[in-house]
Amino acid sequence: MQHLKLSWEERVESLKAGLLSAGSVALIFPLIALLNDFLVSRYPSVSMNYWISGAIALFAGFLFGVTYRYIIREDENSHLKSGAVLAFGLVRGLAQVEMGIANQSAVIPIVSYAVESVLLFAIARLVLDWGMSLGWIQRFKG
Repeated sequence: MQHLKLSWEERVESLKAGLLSAGSVALIFPLIALLNDFLVSRYPSVSMNYWISGAIALFAGFLFGVTYRYIIREDENSHLKSGAVLAFGLVRGLAQVEMGIANQSAVIPIVSYAVESVLLFAIARLVLDWGMSLGWIQRFKG
């Protein structure tokens, strides 16, 4: 099995992708969290610490950016792009349900948190694709 050695240039590009993705998540998370709070306000057992959730979203956004760059490489396959968004979004959204943030007997909070997460990563994907199209971030050439 051949080991992949990453150059410093590739690492810098990954760092740029992670920072751009985390930045887009940081900008959109407060708006989505407020909308989500409005949607689930009728469910008293739903509680969220916005600082912790925001920090986790920021970190997940960074990891998404780094990973997304490696997933899509130089490929234009829309299934890979959508699959990355769904994978990250559903894992984050369903983890919130599993940890008891959402009332597990009510459908609206479960769907709301899953949609919130998928939307965060979909926006990050669009920002990353835009950054790559402008040449700010180079695609992985592995």
